[in-house]
Amino acid sequence: MENEEGTAIPSEPQTKATEKVNEVIDGKIDWRGRPARRGKHGGVNTCWFILVSFGLENVASLSLAVNLITYFTVTMHIDLADASNALTNYMGTSYIISVAIAVFADTFIGRYKSVLLSAAVELLGLLLLTMQAHKPGLKPPPCNIFDPTAHCHRIEGGDAALLFSALYLVAIGSAGIKASLPVHCADQFDDTDPKEAVQMSSFFNWLLLSLCVGGAISLTLLVWVQNNKGWDKGFAVSTGSMFLAFVVFLVGVPWYRIPVVRGKNALLEIGQVYVAAFRNRKLILPGNPEELYEISRMKGSAEAEEFVPHRDQFRFLDKAAIPAPTDPPAEGGDNQPPQAWKFYRVTQVEHAKTVLGMLPIFGCAIFMSTCLAQLQTFSIQQGTTMDTRILGDHVKLPPATLPIIPISFMIIIIPLYDRVFVPFARRITGHRTGITYLQRIGVGLVLSCLSMATAALVETKRKKVAESHGMLDAIPVLQPLPISCLWLSLQYFIFGIADMFTYVGLLEFFYSQAPTPLKSVSISFLWCSMSVGYFLSTILVQVVNAATKNNTRSGGWLHGNNINRNHLNLFYWLLCVLSFLNFLNYLFWANWYKYRPQDKDDPSEDEKV
Repeated sequence: MENEEGTAIPSEPQTKATEKVNEVIDGKIDWRGRPARRGKHGGVNTCWFILVSFGLENVASLSLAVNLITYFTVTMHIDLADASNALTNYMGTSYIISVAIAVFADTFIGRYKSVLLSAAVELLGLLLLTMQAHKPGLKPPPCNIFDPTAHCHRIEGGDAALLFSALYLVAIGSAGIKASLPVHCADQFDDTDPKEAVQMSSFFNWLLLSLCVGGAISLTLLVWVQNNKGWDKGFAVSTGSMFLAFVVFLVGVPWYRIPVVRGKNALLEIGQVYVAAFRNRKLILPGNPEELYEISRMKGSAEAEEFVPHRDQFRFLDKAAIPAPTDPPAEGGDNQPPQAWKFYRVTQVEHAKTVLGMLPIFGCAIFMSTCLAQLQTFSIQQGTTMDTRILGDHVKLPPATLPIIPISFMIIIIPLYDRVFVPFARRITGHRTGITYLQRIGVGLVLSCLSMATAALVETKRKKVAESHGMLDAIPVLQPLPISCLWLSLQYFIFGIADMFTYVGLLEFFYSQAPTPLKSVSISFLWCSMSVGYFLSTILVQVVNAATKNNTRSGGWLHGNNINRNHLNLFYWLLCVLSFLNFLNYLFWANWYKYRPQDKDDPSEDEKV
């Protein structure tokens, strides 16, 4: 069709499609501050820059998590229990700092700038680790810590300060990336667009897949380099991988959708609601919730307000939405803003209720990280005493590489789960994610309990082999036990599947249930639960050693460097029992929890999508 001037007039569908592609996305800009447009910014293609960067960062950092215990004990001559605590403290700090960085990013600099700054900090820490591992004068002289007659000097003084300064720089940088990068990737999708909403539903699964691929490279290539070519070369490869992650992320900057930084501290506002509720505790709640304070929806207002309906849960917090009798009514009525620390809108109170309701689920997720900490510390030490040969005498599998077994399985099963199981389960259950977030978390908690039971049985078998061959005092480096380290793959395999369910389930749960202003911080709830779990592991090891020091010849179940004389199997059984009790506690809170009204899975909505 042509107009009077002979110019072609596009058909109506083409016009709408063009407008859709060039549509301005509300609340998001590009790196120059111009409005972000659909088709030019964000989407699946842009996400690849972020996922590749996340995988490369995991290449650099995961080898530290699984092999650092060996570096501490063999190279730095730190006792096993102290080395285990040092590693869990390092991991715990990395995760807990992510909450503070998430708040800082959302309030001041934005998420993509936070990623760039955090990557630079982690890169500096890795450079310092490489330098110390390369310079003989910055570490203790070589010594066989497994020889009881040897007097090995533990790292101390300035050298110890350099070691832990470098490690905690890596921890801070890694925390910033974990806090900001996943949510920055989620920012590339618009959940109000049906097509992008479906793509976003798979995002967390692909995020885990990128971590697994990066982890597989780290557990094979980097661990092999660390153990066979030297720690300095291993840290140098980690540094190179981190630099590449920085470059890949930087290349994608022109195509990112970047949320506008509002300068509001959402966590502070939540805390203010709690304070206001306490200050107004003597006020009487109105019988009709509609009498609570709320700003009226104003058509044509310059800034759209978010509205969350009132719920009959945590009613004591509703007192934060009651203006004090001494406060004169503001001119203009309900359209005036609330008064800080005194009273707030119902929507803001509902945000505070949501966060409070999520805390029990957060608490139940903590203990699973405590179990994970043991697989990154004591299980690695188990592997150092066992026969690491596979495929005859041709290949040796470093103990730190054992997690490659569950990770390899996860690389295969995650795409199958996302592309086969979820669509199939969606037709049966009507839920967008196949099974609910809480069901997915529960499956992971059950499997973590089974993993600890398996670990206890394997350790019992390993000790029986050492005892039957008279090798309780054998030096692992010189005389490994005649039992294959592949036995440890059983506990890693079960826990790997548990991690797939719980890790993604928690990410989806926290992100979907958190109030809009807390979407970024909500991802940090997962890292924070892992952090507390690692710190709990440190405390648990110390408590167990203190409680059993008079009942064992070794001075405690986990005391000393001779794992053959320790009672690690009993410690694993203790973790199994505690994990089961934690699961029972989780069942209670999962049944009690009520999803946010606007986030409930609606089969009719699935059909529309």
